[in-house]
Amino acid sequence: MSNPLLHVYPLPAFDRIRPEHVEAAIDETLGTVRQRIDALLEPGPPFSWENLAAPLEAELEHLHRVWSPVSHLNAVMNNDELRAAYNACLPKLSAFETEIGQHEGLYQAFKDIASREDFAGLDCAQQKAIKNRLRDFRLTGIELAADEREQFKQIQQRLAELQARFRENLLDATNAWSKQVADESLLAGLPETARALARQTAARRGVEGWTLTLELPSYYPVLTYADDRGLREEVYTAYVTRAADAGPHAGQWDNTDVMEEILELRHKAARMLGFENFGDRSLATKMASSTAEVVTFLEDLAQRALAHARSDLEEVREFARRNGATFPLEAWDIPYYSEQLRQERYALSQEELKPYFPHTRVIAGLFSVAGQLYGIDIRQRNAVPVWHPDVRVFEIFDDRGELRGQFYLDLFARPKKQGGAWMDECRTRLRLNGEVQVPVAYLTCNFTPPIGDRPALLGHDEVITLFHEFGHGLHHLLSRIDYPSISGINGVAWDAVELPSQFMENWCWEREALDLISGHYETGERIPDDMFQRMRASRNFQSAMQMVRQLEFALFDMQMHVEYQPELGGRIYAILERVRNNVAVVQPPPFNRFAHGFSHVFGGGYAAGYYSYKWAEVLSADAFSLFEENGIFDRTTGLHFMREVLEQGGARDPMELFIAFRGRQPGIEALLRHSGLNP
Repeated sequence: MSNPLLHVYPLPAFDRIRPEHVEAAIDETLGTVRQRIDALLEPGPPFSWENLAAPLEAELEHLHRVWSPVSHLNAVMNNDELRAAYNACLPKLSAFETEIGQHEGLYQAFKDIASREDFAGLDCAQQKAIKNRLRDFRLTGIELAADEREQFKQIQQRLAELQARFRENLLDATNAWSKQVADESLLAGLPETARALARQTAARRGVEGWTLTLELPSYYPVLTYADDRGLREEVYTAYVTRAADAGPHAGQWDNTDVMEEILELRHKAARMLGFENFGDRSLATKMASSTAEVVTFLEDLAQRALAHARSDLEEVREFARRNGATFPLEAWDIPYYSEQLRQERYALSQEELKPYFPHTRVIAGLFSVAGQLYGIDIRQRNAVPVWHPDVRVFEIFDDRGELRGQFYLDLFARPKKQGGAWMDECRTRLRLNGEVQVPVAYLTCNFTPPIGDRPALLGHDEVITLFHEFGHGLHHLLSRIDYPSISGINGVAWDAVELPSQFMENWCWEREALDLISGHYETGERIPDDMFQRMRASRNFQSAMQMVRQLEFALFDMQMHVEYQPELGGRIYAILERVRNNVAVVQPPPFNRFAHGFSHVFGGGYAAGYYSYKWAEVLSADAFSLFEENGIFDRTTGLHFMREVLEQGGARDPMELFIAFRGRQPGIEALLRHSGLNP
């Protein structure tokens, strides 16, 4: 049987890919790419963009095109056989990545290109791609001695394995816990949609009653609405001790040793490259100039927000006392009483809004918003192989009818699917022999699925999440850069990569946009004016508490990597406790094991970079302020943003792109205003 991963289909053959195809495809592709790279170097200098850099971009994209569907399936349709095949390939791919980064022949060839007079004749994108490649050679250990290079390679392979294990442990721990409920009175306070989901989950598992899980559409309503305090505590405890040494599955899938080894190896690799710590190494590819600058930025925001956050929390405590709470509020009480306070103050809850956000209307409205801003037309494409019946495929056309990109949309939570929401690349824009490979993206969320015949009803926070991920998608899909290493989100400084995503969230609060993305699922009625006014009034409800929570994560991440000392180990929870004492207003219970589930940092690409969310939020708020001045659907401003930011990918410095759009450097005033923290 032919291997579908080795055939160049218009889109991946998800209906044919099997675990047994994976390792054979990767082995063959790695062999082919190695041979072709050797062939590129055979003629010897002079090397050029045309005879080396451009063909190398194509070869590395070829490998990515084979691996991408495998990596994606492992995240969204995980099973033992696929996981084994995925893990068997990780060390091979990590070894190849390090091998390319330490390839002396390639390094000398790129140095040759960059040193010649005709380098100045390359366009700015080509120059940026070559400069990035030379930087990455150094960051992969090209300047190390031979024995150190091998050690560095082994460290990178081990890190890839450990980060995958972290994610797997978290997924397994999430799937392992559930609670069967036979007496519906235990679910008092839960909205009808949450009860219906629990009933549907139980039915799919072949059991009576209701089933609660740790997937977000189940977990979040319990913490927010369940009247039974014991139930809230039980579910909270299970969630915050996943993959840890505490809680109902203590010691199973435990990430403790995994986290320690990850920190040790990151520090060791950074030191080998000449950095003081991994925080400094992380910033080598980011906008921020130093870890001190990052910490100062975060601590400044914390000082602006702390008094407001303390006031927010005291309001919740006072509300709870007025409503009969005779106990100190714990972490599993605060979301519940906060929601009650929100409803009292604004007569509005997420549940009241949900009927106005059926997923079908939200998606159509999202596409309409993008169309008005950027002049694009998004159409569904049918008869495309997908990995699950819920998945849909769409194409983006510009105002000249040119196909700009395609994307898969996978919205709903299900077992064996990694939690959270993300955009990832399936294929990247590439021009080769006059032909353009259009970019393809995966947009993945974990929303509450449809119940029965009714469309999925999204909370407004879920709508914001969808807009966020779609912003990432547009950054990837609308790129005009033809070189994969700097096309779309590639080559973009990581602390600027959240700009397009957070930027898109702003439209979720504007009346003109809400009229496009909302409509009652039964009547089509738009959100009433009084409800809209209550939405706007509640926008900054506890925004300071939310901000200091994010600042806690960011400071913990950075300081944990900056302060690592081999003789002391990670001191993970000691550092987290110190950060909480400085910036947090809510102190969780001692059994809380937040870090054991911090997949952004231990299982993803945000290590010593979680601050990027706040850093880019300054950029996005300031960028949106131009639309506030000119009109939120002003096409001229939209096209300006598309051409100066979305289409440019990583071809230019992000500050240069921002100034080209905004006409000046970014300021913090818009973020403070949007967050309700301006003086």
